Amino acid sequence: MNNFNLYVPTRVLFGQGQIAGVAKQVPAGARVLVTYGGGSVLANGVMDQVRAALGERIVAEFGGIEPNPDYATLMRAVTLGREQGIDFVLAVGGGSVADGSKFIVAGIPYEGDPWDLLTGKGKVKTAVPLGVVLTLAATGSEMNSGAVISRRETGDKLFFGSEKVFPRFAVLDPSTLFSLPVRQTANGVVDAFVHTIEQYLTYPVNAKVQDRMAEGLLLTLIEEGPKLLENPSDYDARANVMWAATMALNGYLGAGVPQDWSTHMLGHEITAVHGLDHAQTLAIVLPAMLAARREPKRAKLLQYAERVWGLREGSEEARIDGAIAATRAFFERMGVPTQLSGHGIREPRLDAILAKLEAHGMTKLGEHGDVTLDTSRAVLEAAV
Repeated sequence: MNNFNLYVPTRVLFGQGQIAGVAKQVPAGARVLVTYGGGSVLANGVMDQVRAALGERIVAEFGGIEPNPDYATLMRAVTLGREQGIDFVLAVGGGSVADGSKFIVAGIPYEGDPWDLLTGKGKVKTAVPLGVVLTLAATGSEMNSGAVISRRETGDKLFFGSEKVFPRFAVLDPSTLFSLPVRQTANGVVDAFVHTIEQYLTYPVNAKVQDRMAEGLLLTLIEEGPKLLENPSDYDARANVMWAATMALNGYLGAGVPQDWSTHMLGHEITAVHGLDHAQTLAIVLPAMLAARREPKRAKLLQYAERVWGLREGSEEARIDGAIAATRAFFERMGVPTQLSGHGIREPRLDAILAKLEAHGMTKLGEHGDVTLDTSRAVLEAAV
């Protein structure tokens, strides 16, 4: 196992009725900016619960944060936060709202051009405190310090992170997920699955705890995810998927082990160029990525085949093929196509995607740094 330094300071309030707990987590005298996405939190009663919990505090609300949150939208929230003297931000929504709110809390006190925080030219020195009321289980953003922000006018999709933007608390009430559209539910399961894979399916370092945790999350998602397509109000399935998605990216799986993230980097650029949902791009890229990199991943692919998919018979090649095929079949079972053509994209803009990868320095990806632009092209071509 590799050395690691793990810091996860987020308090988790898990279960039905826990939104009321916001009252004790947000300082009584805070000037609060409540951020959210579309109108679903207004229609399903979540925002009513949030407002009740905030009580007499001074509150401003900012809605309209998009999936793959846009820099221009977030800058309007930063401006509002400065004008209103905001000293606490409460994100009510899924991963995009949480991600966008991390940028907002870093941007409000930042003295330079906030774009620098995304390009790496600037550093987060301080941030407004942040809390999250989660309404979509997918990204794990409610319990980590990273975010991905898009700038649609330039076609960029960039990651930034800082310990300063860790949520102080996260409320996870599985019942708030009952009304989610099927697409968002399926996307969340796929997103959590690939987050786990990126930290697990690399090469062995004898990190048995992390491996078993990852395998447990993958098996949980495989067992519970399809149940939600049949019964969206299955509280137990919602609870297990919700906690699995949080655990998939809160730092514990990735501590002391090599990490990949090449599937995510290609996926980000597909989203920027073609506008597909984040999880949709992951389902497209991952099977092709595993097939292209079966040799450097051989040992863990065989472990994955045996422990997750129960494939113990046949040659090594057959078991690896079977594991990749089972992964693809699971995504398809969740209703998420695993080829670009499944989304009607038969002539993808590969040159534009590769140009963005190069512009963002994504030319030596993966746990070995061996995913070159040529490898990325081959993966994308296989995913058409």
